[in-house]
Amino acid sequence: MRRRDMFRAALAGSATLLGLRVARAATTQPARLKVAYHLSDVDKVNFVLGNIKNHYEGTGGNVDIVLVVHGPALASFKSQGISAAVSGRFASLVQQGLEPQACANTMHGMDITLADLLEGFHAADKGGVVKLAELQSQGYVYLRP
Repeated sequence: MRRRDMFRAALAGSATLLGLRVARAATTQPARLKVAYHLSDVDKVNFVLGNIKNHYEGTGGNVDIVLVVHGPALASFKSQGISAAVSGRFASLVQQGLEPQACANTMHGMDITLADLLEGFHAADKGGVVKLAELQSQGYVYLRP
């Protein structure tokens, strides 16, 4: 009877150590975050770019960020006439991995092409709000500052 108890104790101890090793491995590599930022207000362009910068810094870059721009805010990203500060800030974020998406419906309505926008933009062909819904269905956290 004593041998059985010793065997059970050894087996339980081994399982505990194995469980701790798996738990430690899980905590050393946090899951990569996926975030979709929604921007349509012109007056929030700098604010949102600042939030995205802070998001990259706060996560150590362990985040995938998509910026979906539609409505009046899209005109703020036209390469002609944009301030050097916004242009530089945006380019830096794209280098860090930001994926900017421009609403195709807004582009059509405002007569804007991808060539008119800052480098790095992609067209959300089905529209900005559809793109946001698709991203949410893929597990992206939705943020609208």
